[in-house]
Amino acid sequence: MVLTGKDRELVAAIQGGLPLVAKPYAAIATQLGLSEDEVMLRLQVLQSAGLIKRMGVVVRHRALGYNANAMVVWDIEDADVERIGGLLAGESCVTLCYQRPRRLPTWRYNLFCMIHGRKRSSVLLRLEQIIACHGLEDVPHSVLFSGRDFKQRGARYVEQDGSLETARSAHG
Repeated sequence: MVLTGKDRELVAAIQGGLPLVAKPYAAIATQLGLSEDEVMLRLQVLQSAGLIKRMGVVVRHRALGYNANAMVVWDIEDADVERIGGLLAGESCVTLCYQRPRRLPTWRYNLFCMIHGRKRSSVLLRLEQIIACHGLEDVPHSVLFSGRDFKQRGARYVEQDGSLETARSAHG
């Protein structure tokens, strides 16, 4: 796909987040000298081409009073990761659930899920309930509570020099 200058401007305009207005795509369109329909169509094309993987919301949990944030890491049999990951991801209190490679011998965990709560005790109680509900009593896991808040942001696509490159999302 050949990107136009407007495509690059559009990606740069959205990568920091959509404006918090009633019609964010219209606001971006005005900024770029396009119509709202053109902005939405170009974003769909960029997504279909795989240049934008997804668009979503970054929730600032601590600002909403959720100060007990725990990453629960699990040592799941490789053959069971997809099934158990699906069970965990289906829990209403689990906001992230993903697989990562083990880093043996120091890191044995391969499934990660985030649970947010207002108090550590409520997060730990909810984790106990999840473990009992899904029969995970014998599955090795560890609970890692956040010690500080990191700036959350989405992926960055437009580099300082204006080139378009998919960059990993950062939390730091």
